[in-house]
Amino acid sequence: MAMLAANHPNDPIDVLTGDWMSEANMTARATLKMAGGGDAYEPSFIEALEPALNDIARYGIKVAVNAGASDTALLAKVVTDLVATKRLSLKVAWISGDEVLPAVQRAQKENRSDFPNICTGELLADWDFTPVYAQAYLGGLGIAAAFSHGADIVICGRVSDASPVIGAAYWWHGWNRETDLLEMANSLVAGHLIECSSYVCGGNFTGFKSLESKEAGGGWSNLGFPIAEISRRGQVVITKNSGSAGAITTETCTSQLLYEIQGPWYFNSDVTALLTHISFSQLSANRVALHGVGADLPPPTTKIGLTAPGGYQAEVHWYPCGLDIGAKIRMLEAQIRGLLQPNIRNLTLLQFQLLGLPVSNAHTQNEATVDLRIVAQAPRAEDLSPGKFLRPCLDVIMQGFPGATPGLDLRLGFPRAVQEYYVTLLPQTEIQHRVHLWDGGSLEIPPPGRTKFYPARQPSTPLLSAAKGERGQGYGPTVRGPLGWIVHARSGDKGSNCNVGFWVRGGGEEWDWLRSLLSVEGVKGLLGGEYQKGRKIDRLELPGLHAVHFLLHDHLDRGVSCSASIDVLGKNVAEFLRARHVDLPVKFLNRGKL
Repeated sequence: MAMLAANHPNDPIDVLTGDWMSEANMTARATLKMAGGGDAYEPSFIEALEPALNDIARYGIKVAVNAGASDTALLAKVVTDLVATKRLSLKVAWISGDEVLPAVQRAQKENRSDFPNICTGELLADWDFTPVYAQAYLGGLGIAAAFSHGADIVICGRVSDASPVIGAAYWWHGWNRETDLLEMANSLVAGHLIECSSYVCGGNFTGFKSLESKEAGGGWSNLGFPIAEISRRGQVVITKNSGSAGAITTETCTSQLLYEIQGPWYFNSDVTALLTHISFSQLSANRVALHGVGADLPPPTTKIGLTAPGGYQAEVHWYPCGLDIGAKIRMLEAQIRGLLQPNIRNLTLLQFQLLGLPVSNAHTQNEATVDLRIVAQAPRAEDLSPGKFLRPCLDVIMQGFPGATPGLDLRLGFPRAVQEYYVTLLPQTEIQHRVHLWDGGSLEIPPPGRTKFYPARQPSTPLLSAAKGERGQGYGPTVRGPLGWIVHARSGDKGSNCNVGFWVRGGGEEWDWLRSLLSVEGVKGLLGGEYQKGRKIDRLELPGLHAVHFLLHDHLDRGVSCSASIDVLGKNVAEFLRARHVDLPVKFLNRGKL
C-alpha cells in the first residue's frame, strides 16, 4: 500500500482496494473471537496501512478493504486512532451486517430453511458440528454509500472479494443498481481480476518461466500489483504499477479469471455477471481490455459460511530413502498402527500419505528420499496427546526399516485445533447491511429490489463433436507427454468444491483439440486415483478464452480449515493434471513448450 500510495504521481490511483479474507482466516478469526482469544481482525492490514497513510491523505486516495474479518468495529477504531495519532483528517467508516448466526438460528427454529450445503447437499440439521459463527458475503453498495457521505477509509468484514471494487466504481460513477447492471457486472469481473494482488501480474501463472528474464523491474521478485481502470460505461482495462516486472497479458488475465469461478454465472449480492462470452484483448504492453461480460439480476440469496469447532489434528513425518519404498512404508505403518491400537477408535481420521517418489539411480541422496506424512484427527485434544499419537509414531524407530529416519521438528506432532466450515445460502432480506460513520451516524443499505432465482447447479456445456474428430484424432502425428507442455491451467477452492480451468495459447485447431480432449469423462481419466466415484463434475466452454473449465463437486477434503490434504487450497490440482500424459499433436509442440 505504501508503494502504491507514494507512486501516485506516476500511477494516479483513486481508490486502494484490498481483499484480506479467505475461508482460512474466516474460520480462524471466528474461532478466536468466540473464544475471546484476542483481536479478530487482520493485523497485517495495519502493517500495510500505517506507512501509507500520509500519502493517502496527501493525494486524496480512498481506501476500501475487508480486513475487519470477525472484528470490523475494533479494526475501525484502531484505524481511527492511528489516523488521529498522525494528525490526519481522514474519515473512517465501517460496515456491519455480515455476522448472521442469529438469523440462521431463527430461520432454523421457524423451519424457514433447511440450509443445504451448496458443495455437498447436506442439510444443516444433519451436520455433525455446532456452528459458533456465521458470516455472509455482502455486496459493495455499503462501501459506495460510505464514500458518498465523505468517508476516506471504509473497513469491512466479509464483503465478497470483489465488492470493494464494485463499491468504489459505483460511488465514483454514480451508478444506479436498477439501471446500470452491465456496468456493475463489469466492475464485478474487474474486482475478481485484481482481488488476489499479484496473481493477475504473473503470480500462480503456468507461463511463469517467461517472466524470469524480465530483469528491468526485478524479474520474479517484483511481479507488481494490478490496477483496474473502469469507465462510466463499465469498460475495464487491467494494468499494473509502473516500475514493476511481471506482466499483464491476455494469458495472465485468463488465468486469474478462471480461478474460483463456479460456472457461467458469477454471483454477487449486487449483480450477476454472465461469463459465457467473455474475452480479453491486448491493447499494448501491460494493458488488457475486458470484453463480452453480460449482466443479470442478483440472486435473492447470498452465500454464508458457518464455522464450528472441528476437533484437532497432528502429524508426523518420516523420510524413507532409496530402494523398496513401498515395503518400507508397509512395515512402518503396520508397526505404528499396532502401537496406536488402544486409541485408534477415538480417531476420526488416520492417513499414511506418501509424498513424491524417488528418482531412479538418483544423483543425490535428496533425490532418492520421499516424505511419508502420518496425519490424524480427533474430536478431543487428549486423543492426540504426545503419549497417544506422537510417541507411538516415533517409538518404532529401533525396529524400523533400513535407514528409518523421522523428522525431528516435532511441533506438528502436538494437537492443534481445526475448524469445520459449512457453506450455504441466506436470503438477502435477512441481512442488516449498515454503514457506520465517523460521527456516530449510520446508513441502512436495503437488499436489492429486484432479484432472479437461479438453479442450484449451474449449466454444463455438453461435449460436441469437434470438426476434426473426437478425443484428439485428426491432428496429425502425436507423441506422449505431459498435458502442460502445451496447455495452461489454473485451479482453486471454494469450500470443498474445486474448480480447474484449462486453456491453450491460440484458437483454431488447438482450441478444437483441447475441447475434444477435455470431456467430463476425459477429466475423470486425468484425475485417475484422485477422482471419487459418483462425484459430480460440471463443464463450461469459454470460446473467447480458448478455455474449458470444470467444477469438481466436493473434490477437496471438506475445505481449507480442516483438510488433511497438503493441497489445502486446491491450487495444485491444476499442476497435477498438467503433469498427466496424453497424446500431444506434434505440430502444436513445434510451436514451443510452455
